[in-house]
Amino acid sequence: QVQPVESGGGSVQAAGSLRLSCAASGYTYCMGWFRQAPGKEREGVATIDQGGGISYADSVKGRFTISKDNAKNTLYLQMNSLKPEDSAMYYCAAARKVLSSRYFLVNAGTPGNAYWGQGTQVTVSS
Repeated sequence: QVQPVESGGGSVQAAGSLRLSCAASGYTYCMGWFRQAPGKEREGVATIDQGGGISYADSVKGRFTISKDNAKNTLYLQMNSLKPEDSAMYYCAAARKVLSSRYFLVNAGTPGNAYWGQGTQVTVSS
């Protein structure tokens, strides 16, 4: 079983930057970052699959960068030019099987598809 553990959240002013990290135990396939703001559904932010394929939500393209250190089995999300609308609880997820980054971005929430971390809060003030 894989247990993702997130870190790196916090509070920042608009236009600032934050980097999130996710350490995962066990072998991992596709991994990704997801977020949920109060009153909204959880949405995919960025994913990276076992072949190196990467997918981003349109809202973060050009501002966020996902990467993975395979030696450390750690996933990162570099967030630049942050906006107040980026404020949310950010979750790391690891796929339970081989999935493409694009599929995982949209379908990670389907039962049986992912292991989830506990989340880390990101707050962006204007």
